[in-house]
Amino acid sequence: MASFRVTGGNQLKGDITPQGAKNEALQILSAVLLTSDPVKISKVPNIRDVNKLIDLLAYMGVKVEKTGEESYTFQADDVDVAILETEEYKKMASSLRGSIMIMGPMLTRFKKGKIPQPGGDKIGRRRLDTHFSGFQKLGAEFKYDKKTGYYNIDASHLKGCYMLLDEASVTGTANIVMAASMAEGTTTIYNAACEPYLQQLCTMLNNMGAKITGIGSNLLTIEGVEKLHGTEHRMLPDMIEIGSFIGLAAMTGSEVTIKDVSLKHLGIIPEIFQRLGIKMEFRNDDIYIPEQDHYEIETFIDGSIMTIADAIWPGFTPDLISIALVVATQAKGTVLIHQKMFESRLFFVDKLIDMGAQIILCDPHRATVIGLNKSVPLRGIQMTSPDIRAGVSLLIAALSAEGTSVIHNVEQIDRGYQNIDQRLNAIGAMIERV
Repeated sequence: MASFRVTGGNQLKGDITPQGAKNEALQILSAVLLTSDPVKISKVPNIRDVNKLIDLLAYMGVKVEKTGEESYTFQADDVDVAILETEEYKKMASSLRGSIMIMGPMLTRFKKGKIPQPGGDKIGRRRLDTHFSGFQKLGAEFKYDKKTGYYNIDASHLKGCYMLLDEASVTGTANIVMAASMAEGTTTIYNAACEPYLQQLCTMLNNMGAKITGIGSNLLTIEGVEKLHGTEHRMLPDMIEIGSFIGLAAMTGSEVTIKDVSLKHLGIIPEIFQRLGIKMEFRNDDIYIPEQDHYEIETFIDGSIMTIADAIWPGFTPDLISIALVVATQAKGTVLIHQKMFESRLFFVDKLIDMGAQIILCDPHRATVIGLNKSVPLRGIQMTSPDIRAGVSLLIAALSAEGTSVIHNVEQIDRGYQNIDQRLNAIGAMIERV
């Protein structure tokens, strides 16, 4: 198990470019299974979860060619469906939550699928019901084998239909869209997720020959086609990493320029960090964060305490709630952080409290943060990363803290952030991987 030894209290300075979007990559890479033609994908992040999915695709028979530092060509013209029965497949798929995304393509192209209970962050319940309910409405039949831990799905007769999703699940919507792309007839999905990453997937599928309308809204219409062909696709920059860098710059009082952020796809993210008092300038497609000695949390118009809560797009993504919380610890003022979607995502705050932060954990979903206004720096401690986003939040806290911190289990951070230690060290951080 790897660890980071972090020397805090250093100002950073320079340019940093975000990686390709992790959450988009897991959908886009799965979509290569929809065609036997070559699919070229660029801006692929070099992170553990994405690399695991690429390894899984290769094990299933997909030809994988790395054509550049962030570019690949995939060709799924010789997929071996019998692989789904092997222990190695079960082991590989169960170690990665994103493996669920291969089901939609498998069902619509190969008419069957089999997947073990996927892994992922331990941040609370993350249901798969939306995925399977959508598959069922399209005509798939499935059963869960408790003994083997496998979901077995028969999709011999997929047929388009109208469906109202019980939740606007991003991965659920993506999986159903891929399954419907070559189903017989027309599928209408209401309460569909409409995140930029899902818009990217739908655009890519249309470039492959799919017929999807309503992209960017919560009402998608998919007219099934007989066959999809190859295409080229470039992923968006990772909005979660961009938000993390904004928070890091503020916490460390650093002057940082985040390059090529695709501003039009960031939604409310910059505004939320501005509500925490962080100054920023938008320069073409870059975000410039000036050096700030202090930043002050806004109040609501009536003077009441600011609340920051996560919500489905175009609301504030839950993946940045941990970052907003840690940033607030050194702000001037008080904020209520409300994590609505996952009941275990705030349980890392005990480490921040040990570092000297003033936080009241109200319940599993809400925490009140009383900012220290940088009058009392956080202090370095030993801690363990519980999940991707909490891990980066603790890294940000450690970089702003006085003294040395050690963060264990940084493989969690590596699942979502590409060479984060090297990239931050290049602009003045002191992170040693041990």
